[in-house]
Amino acid sequence: MATKRIGILTAGGDAPGLNAAIRGFGKAAIQDHGWSLIGFRDGMRGLAENRFTVLDGAALSGILTTGGTMLGTSRDKVHRMVVDGQTRDMIPTIVENYEKNELDALVCLGGGGTAKNAKRLMDAGLNVVHLPKTIDNDIVETDTSFGFATALEIATEAVDRLHSTAHSHHRIILTEIMGHRAGWLALGAGIAGGADVILLPEIPYSVEAIAERIEQRRSRGSTFSVVAVAEGALSVVDREEITHAEALVKDASS
Repeated sequence: MATKRIGILTAGGDAPGLNAAIRGFGKAAIQDHGWSLIGFRDGMRGLAENRFTVLDGAALSGILTTGGTMLGTSRDKVHRMVVDGQTRDMIPTIVENYEKNELDALVCLGGGGTAKNAKRLMDAGLNVVHLPKTIDNDIVETDTSFGFATALEIATEAVDRLHSTAHSHHRIILTEIMGHRAGWLALGAGIAGGADVILLPEIPYSVEAIAERIEQRRSRGSTFSVVAVAEGALSVVDREEITHAEALVKDASS
């Protein structure tokens, strides 16, 4: 039986665990299955330009605790990639490179945008596996994406540390926490870090309700409050305005 040849790349934003995932997959592919592995540089762009490096045991050694990604990354879209100042559909070129390198499959480590690119390549006939990577933990049908756990630890520590400042200066401190339009990170960090109010994109908030909660704390003798705010959090008013605008656009296009 011929040795299987696999390509791997990282794309999208940076996140903890990329090198660990590359190493984990690579070690299993090489040692357990006897496959050969090549890593494409700088995400989908390296795939389109056929820039790659051979990944063997020596190349994967020592990267476990190194941050970032040894392969580099980019946010290019395979069907709309800027090449020499012009936007081009690079899917046919990628298919050609896939076949030229005699790949049996392509492994893509990335978030939502990478998943869409992977789907486009799969529709073009390639064998593609997508490993969900995002600190937002917002990929459908995925319980936990790698990168989320580390980000949660850091965000939790940030919320926890703010208590001393808020308490010492008798302040109300608002902490914005990443997560795009998903509240997993803010919810987890807020609960673990002991935030007094947590605002999530999934639940529109009212300023009056927040003020009431803080006043309740003051009435019980508390001189400070910590509010964890997800970056995608919206007020009830904002949500209604967006819903109204979306309805108008839908009516105009129908």
